Amino acid sequence: MPAIISYIALFYIVHLEALKLGLEPMAQARRRPFQQKLVAWGLGISGTIVVCSAIYWVAEAAKNLFGATAAPWVLGILLAGLYVYTVWVASRCPDLPPDIDVDNPVLPDTWPTVKAGIHFLIPIGVLIWCLMIEELSPSLSAFWATVSLIVLMATQRPLTALFRGKKRFGAEALKGGTEIVAGLNDGARNMIGIAIATGTAGIIVGGITLTGLGFRMTDFVEVVSQGNVFFMLLFTAFVCLVLGLGVPTTANYILVATLMAPVIVELGAQSGLVIPLIAVHLFVFYYGIMGDITPPVGLASFAAAAISGEDPIQTGIQGSVYALRTVVLPFVFVFNPALLIIDVHGWWEVLLVGFSATVASMIFAAATMGYFQTRCKWWEIVLLLAATFALFRPDYFMNKLYEPYTEVPAKEIFRVAKELGEDDRLVLVIEGTNVEGEDVRKTVAVQLTKPGEGRVRIAEAGLSVNVTGNDVRVTTVRFGSRAKKSGFEQGFKVAAIKVPNDRPSEHWVYLPALALVAFVYFLQRSRLRPRRARGA
Repeated sequence: MPAIISYIALFYIVHLEALKLGLEPMAQARRRPFQQKLVAWGLGISGTIVVCSAIYWVAEAAKNLFGATAAPWVLGILLAGLYVYTVWVASRCPDLPPDIDVDNPVLPDTWPTVKAGIHFLIPIGVLIWCLMIEELSPSLSAFWATVSLIVLMATQRPLTALFRGKKRFGAEALKGGTEIVAGLNDGARNMIGIAIATGTAGIIVGGITLTGLGFRMTDFVEVVSQGNVFFMLLFTAFVCLVLGLGVPTTANYILVATLMAPVIVELGAQSGLVIPLIAVHLFVFYYGIMGDITPPVGLASFAAAAISGEDPIQTGIQGSVYALRTVVLPFVFVFNPALLIIDVHGWWEVLLVGFSATVASMIFAAATMGYFQTRCKWWEIVLLLAATFALFRPDYFMNKLYEPYTEVPAKEIFRVAKELGEDDRLVLVIEGTNVEGEDVRKTVAVQLTKPGEGRVRIAEAGLSVNVTGNDVRVTTVRFGSRAKKSGFEQGFKVAAIKVPNDRPSEHWVYLPALALVAFVYFLQRSRLRPRRARGA
């Protein structure tokens, strides 16, 4: 859900940039009734699903019928036949114009345009298939996708000439070969800047890992934050940003998750904040990969600059401004796990949380860019940011009115575990002496699965407890279990159990937040009317 929300907000940022610059469409699309648009979209989406499903099941059938050894050859022949057919379909359509008439632009019809280049989807399909289905390495998947693209570039022109009844096979094949060489040349030139940036980033990463500076950074976060969860997350985000400079995605995750995730879990638990483990790992991962766009390394920014021909540092700075909507999301799902579909009950609540978070991300983008319907005044930005906070964290305001948990005696642990619903979390306050000899009191939680007896549900989570009168102690924490990953420690005493309070839904906070957004919206619309009247 956070990824979908982030991309929706990015499209909205493009819309806001167009409004700020006063850009108008170069050519108007065809006017079609809403019903016709709905049918067209429905046919397009359903047709795409049917085609993708058919390709998948044909490939699986080939594996089952011919075995793993012969299946690639069979699939290769089928893919070649599909390619020839798509080129034949493209040859039935007129060629697209190489240039656009800027003075009198005309949008081409959608379906003929798609058919004219539908065969170019094959290399993309090969890439996705190798990555997702065959689970090949990214480099090998990219290799086979590039090979298929080279074959396509070399043969599409001669095949098109054949299907159109022309006899210029040699000239068309030579033209295709020239395009391949030109493409390889451009790709090599564009990779020079990326290679230099990657090599430089390797020096930084090597200096951090070989000198042990990464472990010192974790100590730095723990000392400087002084137990404050917000500052701890802020410093952790900065450290992950530094550790993630120029590191490939998988290695990036392993590095930041190993060094920084335990710090967040432990300090959050000691501060009384229950942070789900998946939220912690996504937090460090998001900020780790943020190094791909932030200067001075920003490998993705260098790649984008190589395509656009612009300055890499300026591209990285602009990309970092646009990425502010992604920067705020990790903080949101640490404090509000509902964004990760945790503690959410029913599809209606999933849709409600998704809708509110999407609106919040778009409003936050408008506030950071200082433009909504028109240019925002400073107090309008404040109102939009307040609405964003309320939409992202409705529990903050509800917690001020009602306590989220009620503490019950530890001896009732089995009764509470039995009464909790499926996938609910058992929240415990435990205290004891850690391996460093320090007395620790922290709040931890473990997710319980299917309903049943309390002792059985707790054991399935990897936890064994001993109840002797009012004294409840953790006797065993199974290695690799959910309880171990959640911060439970053997020998600790269970001081209390936190049971959720019966209080009004926190989603009621969405109403005043949306009212704030509507207030700013209509206020700016009223400022736009006189301006439009003068323009008319």
